[in-house]
Formats: sequence, structure tokens, C-alpha cells
Amino acid sequence: MGSTPDFEHDIFISYAHIDNQPLDEGLKGWVETLHERLTVRLAQLLGEEARIWRDRKLQGNDVFADTLVDRIAKSAILVSVISPRYVKSEWCLRELDEFSRRAEMNAGLRVGDKLRVFKVVKTHVSRAQHPALLQGSLGYEFYDYDQTRDRAQEFNSEVVPARDIRYWEKLDDLAYDIKQLIETLHNNSEPSNSAASASSATIYLAETTSDLTEQRDTIKRDLQLRGYEVLPDKALPLVGAAFEREVGNYLSRSQLAVHLIGEHYGIVPEGENRSMIELQHDLAAERSDDLRRIIWMPVGLQAQKEPQQRFVSKLRLGLGSQKATDLLETKLEDLKTVIQEKLNRQVRTESIAPASGNGDTASVYLICDKQDMDAVKPIADYLFDKGVDVILPATEGDETQIIQDHKDNLLMCDAVMIFYGRANELWLRMKQRELLKIAGYGRAEPLAAKAIYISGPPTDSKERIRDHDSLVIKNYDTFSPEQLEPFLERVKKAKGA
Repeated sequence: MGSTPDFEHDIFISYAHIDNQPLDEGLKGWVETLHERLTVRLAQLLGEEARIWRDRKLQGNDVFADTLVDRIAKSAILVSVISPRYVKSEWCLRELDEFSRRAEMNAGLRVGDKLRVFKVVKTHVSRAQHPALLQGSLGYEFYDYDQTRDRAQEFNSEVVPARDIRYWEKLDDLAYDIKQLIETLHNNSEPSNSAASASSATIYLAETTSDLTEQRDTIKRDLQLRGYEVLPDKALPLVGAAFEREVGNYLSRSQLAVHLIGEHYGIVPEGENRSMIELQHDLAAERSDDLRRIIWMPVGLQAQKEPQQRFVSKLRLGLGSQKATDLLETKLEDLKTVIQEKLNRQVRTESIAPASGNGDTASVYLICDKQDMDAVKPIADYLFDKGVDVILPATEGDETQIIQDHKDNLLMCDAVMIFYGRANELWLRMKQRELLKIAGYGRAEPLAAKAIYISGPPTDSKERIRDHDSLVIKNYDTFSPEQLEPFLERVKKAKGA
């Protein structure tokens, strides 16, 4: 029995003849190569051979024959290879229209929210020139677009002298998604490994700029393989009101939003004065605390032009971010780890209300910069002598481990004291913002007490520090235990001591 029992062909490949002409003698055509590799990869994924058909003669003066119409009608899925010639070809557009018409009569053009047409973009063509049916489809772009040069370069499909990993990753994405749709059509139900059955989490993976397309694809691929639903699953509109409406709908369905911020500002939708990248950030920031967010930038990011420089600066200062937001400037692998940990924590918090505190003994997380570890020793010793467990920040391990330990400490302690000595003012602001976001990390109960202990050297900015949520203790001289009594009283009172 075939993969899709109601159809004679699983896949019909629609393409322009010129896109299969080899660039040199002895080479295979691009479409022929795609056909062969897709056949092998789908067989590996499905456990049986997929039936793929394409017209191998494609002469421009041929009549749109009844036999071709019959092939289209008997195909479960259409793969359209988009190129400048494809969008100008009457023949190709008739194949697409005929498939669309026949599909509506047999099983529907969409299965759930998935279109039965897969858009493979071989050569860059602006989305506005794509066939109307496919303009809202994300597609599989087999090229890299250089925004600064306004030029696209196709991925190398040849194996020698070296494989272009981008080509093979995109091919695998295409094969995997086709495999899921074939299984859906075969079972007449949602795929067994769909996000709905494998996980309750839906992730909004924000669209990004061309310099981070490859990184976004990597994150998307990783999440989908783990069974999560990743949105948006269609191309976003380029008109402001429609863009905001569509993004708002996607965000309302999501539990986590991930934003990848690059060196470019990005496209500004019609009627807007902010780019798609900034708009997605702002729309997510307007959501209530049930949406957790991760904002990621590559290490050493240098924004190229003034609008992006301003936006990146706003993010680094924490302006406009909601409480449950992490800002990371790390390696991509570290981002994957943080995403998975956040999703794992969500599962834990949904099944068990997270505990705070450390048993019957009160605990204080004493946050300080590495260069102040010696200076906090009198405070740590005094609190411990008063019957309070003191947790100090980790100083060994890789960056991801240190970040995770810091968040775990915020979840488990009863109270927090920030020691502000030799670190700079931005360090203090970052720690204050982390206390505001503590509920977003999964903490169920508020902290019993918060304090900022300001030590030397004295500065004008330190003199101006005020905080409605935290006790502010200023001591530029020798440690004085009496200054800690109001904080200690609050901590012990919370534990019933």
C-alpha cells in the first residue's frame, strides 16, 4: 500500500524546464538532483518509498495535456520549485492552479492548517511576485540573501569539493515536513509526533533578519524534532495592521517567545515606523506575564545602522521588557540549552507548584560581583551566625551553568541581598531587573525581603539610588551589623522565628 492510499502519487514536482538545465557538462540538473535526494530521504523517514512524479520532457510548445491534468489530480502533494522563470511560466502556473482546484474537490487544499503545496524557492524572487496562493507560505529557501548587497547566492547542491551543509539542512527540513503531511493524509488525523500530542508547549520563534536566518532555522529544527509547535507557520503580512493582528494571534497561542536579534534593523511594514523585528518584540512585551520570553544576540553583536543600534541599546538596558524575560548574549548552543530548560521548568511548574525557601531555616541569596567576593564575607558571616543560611553566587563553571545556578538560587531562597561595591551601575540595574522578573522564572511566592547593600567606593550615582521594593543600606566604611537588623527581622519573621 502506498504512503497516501487515496492517491496514485504522493508528490507531483512542478518546475520550469530551465531550472533543471545543468550549468556544466557531466552535472545533473538541480530539479533532478532534488527529486533523487528527496526520494531517498523520504524513504528513510517513512520506512517505504514515496511515489514522486514529475514531467521529464516539459517542452514549452506542448499542449497542457489531459494526461498531465490526470497526474495532478491523482497527486496528494505539490512541490512548486519557485524561480524567476516559474513565476513567468503559464505552464507552471496552470499546474499550480489545476492542483489547487482538484485538491479542493479531494481532501481539501489544506489538511488542518497545513497547505498541500510546498514552496521550494530555488532562486530568489520577491514574495510579491510569488503566485497568490503561495505568498502566505513560508517556503524552503535554498539560497542565502545578503541584505547589504541586495543579492542572493544559491546553496551549492554538489557534493564535491565540499558539501554545503545549508543545502542539506534545508533538504532535510523539506523532507521532514512532507513526511509529516504524508502521515497525516495516510492516517486522516494529526501526525502522532505533532506538537499537539507530543507537548503542550507552543513557541513563537520571531522572524529575524537575513544575517540570522541560518541560526533561526537551526532553533526551529531543534524544537520541531522535540515535538513542539513552532509559530509563525505562515509568512507574516507586510502591512502594519494585518501584521500586528497576525502576530498577536500567534502570541496568544504561545507559552514562550524567542527573539533572535541581529546586526540589521529589518523590514518596516507598510504604515509602521518600526521594523518587523522591533514590532514583534513590542507586541510580545505587551502580553501579560503568562508569556515567557528569551531575547538572544550573538556574542559581540555590532548593530550596523542607527535604528538597530538604538533598538539593541534599549534591549541591553531592559527598557520595555516584561518581567519574564531573559536577555542572552551567548553562543547558539547555549540558547538551545536555555530554551529547553525554560520549557522543562514549565512542565515542572504545571505539575508541581514550585517551592520557595530552604526548609525551616531561612536562606538569603547574597548576590555580588566576582570582584566583591572578599568584601561580602563579613555580611555572610554575620547572617550565618544569626541562624540564616547564606548562598553566594557560583564562580566556577561555564556561562550557561552559572546563569542556571543563579536562577535556581532566586527560586529557592527566602530573601535576596544585592551587594553593590566595585561593579558598575549597569550591573546593579541588571540585578534589579532580575528581581522584577523572578515570577517569570517560575517562583510561586514573593521574596520575604529584598535589600541593596551599597558599599565603597562612594560615587554620585550610588548616592542617588532609591528603590521602593528593596531596603537600601549604605555603608562606605567598616561593616556595621546594626544596619542589617531591619533586613534580618523581615527574613526571620517570614519563617516564623
